[in-house]
Amino acid sequence: MAPQHNAVLPTALKTPAIQRLTNKRVILASASPRRKEILQTLGLSPEVVPSTFAEDLPFSSFDDIHEYPVSTATQKAVEVYQRLLTDAPDDPPDLVIGADTVVFTHALPSTTIEMEMGVQQELLEKPSSKGDNMRMLMDLNGGVCEVVTGVSLVYPILSAPGYEIKSIDERTLVFFGDNPDHVLKAYVDSEEGLDRAGGFAVQGRGNLLIRKIDGDFYNVMGFPGASFFKLLDILVEDEEDFLAI
Repeated sequence: MAPQHNAVLPTALKTPAIQRLTNKRVILASASPRRKEILQTLGLSPEVVPSTFAEDLPFSSFDDIHEYPVSTATQKAVEVYQRLLTDAPDDPPDLVIGADTVVFTHALPSTTIEMEMGVQQELLEKPSSKGDNMRMLMDLNGGVCEVVTGVSLVYPILSAPGYEIKSIDERTLVFFGDNPDHVLKAYVDSEEGLDRAGGFAVQGRGNLLIRKIDGDFYNVMGFPGASFFKLLDILVEDEEDFLAI
């Protein structure tokens, strides 16, 4: 007999999507405590099964840089879905959520302006050292970066290959203040930014470096909750068999 699952918390809003998730096995293919925390705040407590995908897709192979985190999120979600299906065919996942958040430098409020001015955005990974963290923050200081999260959902369907993938990307602009070097150094010395893409944590002391945010605050933390639940609502409305198999 398959175990019982229910990722929906009592605090969740009673939307059609939440109702459809009731008593379903919902998986978060990420070890990020921030993503889990965001989902719990919004009423969903998924089972956490980190993906083993290497996250080594060649960035240069993407014509549109925003496809990079979406593709990584998809690979993570598919890897977990297939692994769980193989390991426990009698208890398959109903929904696997994959996510990947990246930071791009030198963003401008309008992508059209970027194209006209020939601005080239660069990908910022997690800093490799305090010196690398300082370099990133000095590059970001006084400017605007773009935080992009790709979210991919994998769920079962009757036709081959047995699952469907739906993806979105959420983009948020982060405006850094013109911070003096001693503030940047103090933040680097705190080591808070060492395990964060871009080298800063908006929900922590890194907030002191930021002037304003244009877009979803949760997206900068690592998961765009509003867009995720909106996608679920669309799937419930448009696909009669969504989470019904």
